[in-house]
Amino acid sequence: MTHVERFRAVMNFQPVDRLPRIEWATWWDKTIERWKTEGLPADLKSTFDISHHFGLDPYWQIWIGPRAGTFPPAPHHGAGHVASADDYERLKPHLYPSTDWAADAVRPWGERQARGEAVVWLTLEGFFWFPRGLFGIEPHFYAFYDHAELMHRMNQDLTNCHLELLRGLAKFCRPTFMTFAEDMSYNHGPMLSKSLFYEFLAPYYRQVVPVLDELGIIPIVDTDGDVTEMVPWLLDVGVRGVLPLERQAGVDGGKLRSAFPSFLMIGHYDKMVMTHGEEAMRQEFERLLPTMKTGGFIPSVDHQTPPGVSLAEYRVFLRLLEEYSARGTGS
Repeated sequence: MTHVERFRAVMNFQPVDRLPRIEWATWWDKTIERWKTEGLPADLKSTFDISHHFGLDPYWQIWIGPRAGTFPPAPHHGAGHVASADDYERLKPHLYPSTDWAADAVRPWGERQARGEAVVWLTLEGFFWFPRGLFGIEPHFYAFYDHAELMHRMNQDLTNCHLELLRGLAKFCRPTFMTFAEDMSYNHGPMLSKSLFYEFLAPYYRQVVPVLDELGIIPIVDTDGDVTEMVPWLLDVGVRGVLPLERQAGVDGGKLRSAFPSFLMIGHYDKMVMTHGEEAMRQEFERLLPTMKTGGFIPSVDHQTPPGVSLAEYRVFLRLLEEYSARGTGS
């Protein structure tokens, strides 16, 4: 099978020769710095080159954001730029830039994907993530009540930007799947209520997801923490899956599979076991194996591999990933 055929088959609960072997979230910079002192070749620069070195499948992610290069930096982490509609209007010349540049960047990967040699994965900012970046982390929560009209305006503008991009991109590359960057859950569940989700996010998902379906691009949401309560909301707006399913937040992929049989999952391998030896790593794969065999699930580290993991430990993980990607096909 080609890489594209294999991914689509898994995501459609069809038989495969093996599961994809991927890192959906590549390694912390500190992790790579450590590994280069332990034997990782110093000339490996890009995450794609490092993935190839480790024998992982060629998945190429392109994140296309709605900010121009002239967008001003935040004064500090968590700070925003917008406290009023006038602030937003002043920023708009620095938002929603032309994405004509994407043609030259993506076309070669589209050609590789067409030959089955790589999987192209698009990431777009979601309807929780984007306003948070404009308002700032804490003011964003108040903005659902204090600036509801402005929140809707932001998300409609973002939707229009996404739709224009997708239709332009489709002329030379249709990504196999995409992720909406959201990070709208934490270790105790969603950061917003069901009613706020349906009022402020659902209308915009319902505009974008049908276009993704039309183009054959599988929509997945990237949200940390415990997504369990949110899963039926996502399914209701047409999102087909989620990552990374963080184990430390209490997510149970087996229970999700039982409750939502068609829901797609990527990740869920507890990164915290990776420093505890081969047997602990193997037991974590054994925990995931029954869900792997049901289809619709690709095991991967449930967030970036931390710098506490040595290169030798990571190579054990890779060896086990190779073994279980063959055992997890359900055949």
